[in-house]
Amino acid sequence: MGVNRIGQKTLLAGLAAVLLALPAVAAGKPPLREVSQIDDRMLWVAIAIEISDRCDAIDPRTLRGLNYLWTLRSEARDLGYSTAEIKAYVDSEAEKARMRARGEAYMRARGLNPENNADLCTLGQAEIAKGSQIGAFLRMK
Repeated sequence: MGVNRIGQKTLLAGLAAVLLALPAVAAGKPPLREVSQIDDRMLWVAIAIEISDRCDAIDPRTLRGLNYLWTLRSEARDLGYSTAEIKAYVDSEAEKARMRARGEAYMRARGLNPENNADLCTLGQAEIAKGSQIGAFLRMK
């Protein structure tokens, strides 16, 4: 009984995530995905990007988002992570898939469907209205 193509992709993604975490673990640091002060804030950026990409009524605050990402990068560096470790975390397909799943769970927890663009707009409008960090990356057109 062999591993099917989808199983292979899942297995490879999991192995990639483990391999990417090795340099940080070897240096006595947890992988960046386990550093909530970085990972949670990356989630907020990812959600804002998804909203601005899929909701025609909302634009991104691009400069604010880029500045925020530079700040996160600096904080990760201050925590002892190298540029290579940060880049591996940001570029990892496994991490992108994990972040997408977290974003979808965030929406579902609020009774919204992540596949529905109108629900993304609803989420964006709510985040802007409450002045959340996600909302700070967005503006109504």
